[in-house]
Amino acid sequence: MKMRTVWFSILFIFIADSDIHSQTASKKVRMGIQSTNIGFLPFHVAYHKGFYREQGIDLETIFMSTQAVNAAFVRGDIDYSAAVNGIIQTVVRGAPAKILACAVDRPLQSFISKKEIRSARELKGKKIGGSTPGGTASLMADLALKHFGLEPGRDVVVVPLRGNRVAALETGAVDAALLGVPENIIAVDKGYNELLFLGDIVNFPQNGFGASVKKIQNSPEEVYGMVRATLRGLLFSLDDRNRDEVINIILKQCQLRDKRLAAEMLRQLNRGVTRDMSAKSEGMQLMIDLVREDSKVLQPFTVAQVVDYSFLEKARRDLNVPR
Repeated sequence: MKMRTVWFSILFIFIADSDIHSQTASKKVRMGIQSTNIGFLPFHVAYHKGFYREQGIDLETIFMSTQAVNAAFVRGDIDYSAAVNGIIQTVVRGAPAKILACAVDRPLQSFISKKEIRSARELKGKKIGGSTPGGTASLMADLALKHFGLEPGRDVVVVPLRGNRVAALETGAVDAALLGVPENIIAVDKGYNELLFLGDIVNFPQNGFGASVKKIQNSPEEVYGMVRATLRGLLFSLDDRNRDEVINIILKQCQLRDKRLAAEMLRQLNRGVTRDMSAKSEGMQLMIDLVREDSKVLQPFTVAQVVDYSFLEKARRDLNVPR
């Protein structure tokens, strides 16, 4: 009996020691993320399912504005940036970095107007809510207005908004705004009008992430682990068999109680999600050109200068993901 007690004690110590070792083996990694947009769902699913931990990564996501993400990324305060347009800004301004994957290849943004504005022609002379200067929503607002035949700055005023854009509509601070998910769902439920879903007029990659060239060169295994885990998160999100579990993750991540809203958010994701985390080259080039023009950079940049899908291609092979 005493021998058995000693054996179980040794076994317990071995298991506990192994568990401690596996926990300490995880590397702390920080990623800047600029919104709670549903397009980031693959990251959240990968986190809650433990896919990053399985790659030896202890991921911390830090919510910041696009400008704050960009500044922290350039300083090296964060390891990865989830601001795709910010990574492009970084590259065109001379700091070498690469986009590694994109979860969305068309904008999950809706052009929402006040209840009394039912058509685009009624927007002339009105105020439109975008994001901070250089942010995706501001770029999307310009594209939408040009699609409507309106010139930003002349026919309408694009107002940079840092706060809640639905609240800005309700208070009358703006007459229309670019809203992501779930704000567009909430606004339409309140009687506001969706004049345009941006994904219907343009391919525009969003909700991806990237790293500095230095990080890629110095930590290729970690970079691969990040890409592989995020791809697994995307694949899990898109599998109908996991629908209930994914909806529960949305509820938890977004601190919601409304399952109907969470289910609609998941449906909206499918309006623009990629199936393998690689955005179309023409959409990426459009984004590069828009960001470059907004940054007043004359030198042209190609997709190859901004994107590195080599880790993604390896992850697709390892996970048997068809192209």
